[in-house]
Amino acid sequence: MIVRVHPASGVPIYLQIESQIKHAIAAQAIHEGDPLPPVRKLAAEIRVNPNTVARAYQNLERDGVIRTVQGGGCYVNGQTPKLLKPEKLRRLRPLAMQLAVEAHQLLLPREDVVRLLDESLNQLERQS
Repeated sequence: MIVRVHPASGVPIYLQIESQIKHAIAAQAIHEGDPLPPVRKLAAEIRVNPNTVARAYQNLERDGVIRTVQGGGCYVNGQTPKLLKPEKLRRLRPLAMQLAVEAHQLLLPREDVVRLLDESLNQLERQS
């Protein structure tokens, strides 16, 4: 699995790691039961502090995306987290705001942003 971080992007590195792992799962590049790289190994590969990778993994585990086996590493969790709709929306709200801010800064019309999101959702549906 390849993770690339962009320190100058303004998005915290641990969020970039989380997002890329979630995307890899959604795109079926990694599957249920697949191991994730150990914290220290991934940190060394992408040249970040191991605590940053550990934070990303902790958040992914909290969200039910991965599971940790004591002394055995982290694995993609096959079970979809059972969250109520308000919790799902609460988690997406910051990402929606980030998208809205970027679109506003780029002076993109609302229709283009909605179309882009719709295309991205369709692409994920085709891949699964």
